[in-house]
Amino acid sequence: MLKSLVFVFLGGGIGSVLRFLLGKYLNSSQTGIPYGTFLANILGSLLIGIILGLAAKNNTLSQNQTLLLATGFCGGFTTFSTFAYENHVFLKSGDFTSFALYTIASFIVGFLAVFLGIYLAK
Repeated sequence: MLKSLVFVFLGGGIGSVLRFLLGKYLNSSQTGIPYGTFLANILGSLLIGIILGLAAKNNTLSQNQTLLLATGFCGGFTTFSTFAYENHVFLKSGDFTSFALYTIASFIVGFLAVFLGIYLAK
């Protein structure tokens, strides 16, 4: 169990740092558009599709590799809480267009990225 926790911890730490950097350099303070968060969530969706697709394909990845990459890295890299907060900011400021576009694009592109990742892994 401790070994599993270490893999999740390491992957999550790396993913969180990369998400922070994307947000720092890509989120626009001028327009308020969270490009970094969007990119992290979409890339994370694609990666988890690839990772879990590979894991399911003839057990290509070990359980520890899956914990490190899917649960740890993708869990730390993607963020629902930041996504929810950014939508709260859009609603609070009355920017219903950005709210709708960001929410709809995140869900649709995120789902498509997972499906694409699984397809690429096969």
